[in-house]
Amino acid sequence: MSQDITSPNLASVADVIKHVDGIPASRIRLRPAPGTATEQDLLDIYYREKRLCELVDGVLVEKPMGYYESRLAVVLCYFLEAFLEKHDLGVVAGESGMLRLGRALIRIPDVSFVSWERLPNRRIPREPIPSLAPDLAVEVLSQSNTQSEMARKAKEYFAAGVRLVWIVNPENRTLTVHTPGEAVVRGENDLIDGGTVLPGFSFRLRDLFHRAERSSH
Repeated sequence: MSQDITSPNLASVADVIKHVDGIPASRIRLRPAPGTATEQDLLDIYYREKRLCELVDGVLVEKPMGYYESRLAVVLCYFLEAFLEKHDLGVVAGESGMLRLGRALIRIPDVSFVSWERLPNRRIPREPIPSLAPDLAVEVLSQSNTQSEMARKAKEYFAAGVRLVWIVNPENRTLTVHTPGEAVVRGENDLIDGGTVLPGFSFRLRDLFHRAERSSH
């Protein structure tokens, strides 16, 4: 599972932070040394410590996820699963679904949808990190996520073949809809739809937050 990686020239902690687009130092693993980490290192940490890390050019970056953010992701998975029960378009994975998007690039969307067209014979991957780009990738922001980090993620997703990216911001209760070349911010009263990725799927954004908080109205 380990890779042949050409290590970037990372001479200082500042170099590492700049290389990963301003991610806080508290989320950057120093062992193995930044620039030398492999997929196997990522898996070893997960199995040994139960910590989720993403792999960015040989740098292991811990994935932040608070309880409320996790709750939002679960509710969105519920919405999607309920829709897919009636419209058999593909499958949904949650916040530990690791995906290989490219060489030395492992990302873990908080929610991902993959259409059957991307899964030969409708076979669900059994390997821990499949080489697979979802049709929809969803990120739920945590406090330590930076704007530049999320901008980089969106670019990487689209470069890998992702068709739609949603970024949920629990703090201001918005959802930014990213398509290639465009980003539109939606508010609580807006209807979020799946477009051509999930035709017929929609939900009111306020309903996502209300159900996450178990609010009845």
